[in-house]
Amino acid sequence: MPTFVDTLNEQIGHEFSASQQYVAIAVFYDAESLPQLASYFYRQAVEERNHAMMMVQYLLDADQPVVVPGIDPPQTQFADVVAPVSLALAQEKRVTDQIVGLVTLARGEGELVGEQFLHWFLQEQREEVASMTELLSVVERGKDNLLSVEEHLSRAAGAGNPLEAGAPPAAGGAL
Repeated sequence: MPTFVDTLNEQIGHEFSASQQYVAIAVFYDAESLPQLASYFYRQAVEERNHAMMMVQYLLDADQPVVVPGIDPPQTQFADVVAPVSLALAQEKRVTDQIVGLVTLARGEGELVGEQFLHWFLQEQREEVASMTELLSVVERGKDNLLSVEEHLSRAAGAGNPLEAGAPPAAGGAL
């Protein structure tokens, strides 16, 4: 049965995979000349990379082995402009379930420090699912006039994520 450390190492791979998927989505929107959507997903890619590196740093600090797993290639072809955001929302929900599983495993093993570390990720996932749900709604409503989606994102840009200020340290520093 996988331990908390084994599963956290697997999660590092999931976070890198999410980062790569967001790069692929950003490239899709960039190719469609939708710079705000592209920028949104490029930022998401960096954020997911940082999450992986936070987990690496936690394992290093805990004097535990770090395994950086390989990842499967991301999806790069999409049926329409809504499909990438729909995929992103499904990915965020899946990552939320993975983090909840990690918290449960940490609690079951008495890894209280690991559980405390993961509480920030639980808050982050709540925010990620909420913001991706909102973006999906905006893209679905604006799919016939993507300039309105771009305008919406332009107005919303710069709001930042207040959770990032209290984020755990990332190995090598957050980007």
